[in-house]
Amino acid sequence: MSHKKLIALALTSVTLAGVALAGVAKAQDASIKLEVVKELNDRLPADIKAAGKMTSVNNGSFPPYEIVTGTEMTGASADLTDALGQVLGVKIDHATVGGLPALLAGVNSNRYQFAFGPVGDFKSREEANDFVDWVQEFVVFAVQKGNPKGITSLDTACGQRIAVMAGGSAERVIQAQSEKCKTDGKAAVEVQSYTDQPASILSVRSKRADAFFSSQAPLTYFVSQANGQLELTGVGEKNGFDSLFQGAVVPKGSPLGPVLLDGIKVLQENGTYATIMKKWGLENNMLATPGINLGGQLPK
Repeated sequence: MSHKKLIALALTSVTLAGVALAGVAKAQDASIKLEVVKELNDRLPADIKAAGKMTSVNNGSFPPYEIVTGTEMTGASADLTDALGQVLGVKIDHATVGGLPALLAGVNSNRYQFAFGPVGDFKSREEANDFVDWVQEFVVFAVQKGNPKGITSLDTACGQRIAVMAGGSAERVIQAQSEKCKTDGKAAVEVQSYTDQPASILSVRSKRADAFFSSQAPLTYFVSQANGQLELTGVGEKNGFDSLFQGAVVPKGSPLGPVLLDGIKVLQENGTYATIMKKWGLENNMLATPGINLGGQLPK
């Protein structure tokens, strides 16, 4: 069965997602073979260097970046962390937790060394964590084909049922919009919060929600696999966000952050980053210059 058909099956049911994706769980790009950069390996924290491995935590499937089946992960982030591990000279394992709050708690308690994500970088989050940003993102809506509820922006979300990822920045924005709707004398937004992307998109396909408000890259991916049932709206609008950067997450002040940044720069310089991003249809989300804590800054 083809990769696209497997992902399409994953969209029909959260229960089926694990089964459907099992055939692609090991789809990391085995053709990428990179040499260890000794200088980066030497700069790794002593415990990571001694163990020869570290664990990146995720909060479930976030296609096309993270596609999770059990303890296995595929997608752009899987390919990139595999390449990054080669450059750093360590093995990078993957672990899954339920929701973004659990992910951040796991990183900050040192249960996991980092989350490659990408996770949204905001100034409020930078108080407890450092973000190694390698993606620029935009937030839009996925709706039923033909957009029967006419949802094209935050202002048109009043009175509608909007699905979001629990604990994410889009949830906070849509909750604030709901309060604005009430202040303006309009019906509040019915906010539906889900812990993973398949459940969120399924709510729209099953017409339990009118739209899913989330990052453009995964929504583009889901729409492309929905057999013409869905479309994107709000593209090109700010939708409550300024310049939006996403990246890997480490504890505040962790020495691992600068090492990850320089490792990503190596992948950019040797063309691996662009190859992997384009492979997964993410060429419009590439950052020319990755950095630490870019949230709130203008894109480069």
